[in-house]
Amino acid sequence: MNGDGAAGESDRIWTVPNLLSMLRLLLVPVFLVFIVLGDYVAALVVLIVASISDLLDGYLARRLNQITKLGRLLDPAADRLYIFAALIGLAARDLVPWWIVAVIVARDALLVVLGVVLANFGYGPLPVHQLGKVATFALFTGLPILMLGAAFPAVEAVSAPIGWAVTLWGAFLYWWAGVIYAIETARVIRIPRVASDAGSDTLGSGG
Repeated sequence: MNGDGAAGESDRIWTVPNLLSMLRLLLVPVFLVFIVLGDYVAALVVLIVASISDLLDGYLARRLNQITKLGRLLDPAADRLYIFAALIGLAARDLVPWWIVAVIVARDALLVVLGVVLANFGYGPLPVHQLGKVATFALFTGLPILMLGAAFPAVEAVSAPIGWAVTLWGAFLYWWAGVIYAIETARVIRIPRVASDAGSDTLGSGG
């Protein structure tokens, strides 16, 4: 396929999986508006549609051999935006405290800083750690469970403790993954320095 990357990824933009990912991104503000307005049932429906499109675009990308570089960027971006939208909307409705929003945003701000540091040393982004995926999944699950209790008060007594447990565990894992990224960044940027120091030592002993 023309424009394929080294790992078999295409540079194409207008593929069926990418269009589904773009649709999912376009639904983020709709999702946020429904939460802010207190229409949690509609917000959950949007989230279900977005989740189905997420599963579908991954399946189609493999089935149609349409795995693209853009798709690899759009999928995690959509996940993060839905998490942010849920956090901001629920905080605006006083269903979650603002400090949770700050904790999640601060962690992603850390990753932005680490990305800048890596770029300054000539490295691209670090590969996504499995712990980060688990943390994102936990947040992506816990926040809708909290919304479920708000949408259907009859189940709130059960959904609230489960939602809070999963959300707080996800926030903890989110930062744990962030610490791992920071440690890995420190290790990676030391590699050229260590090699340079070793080279200098060798030259010194040889002189």
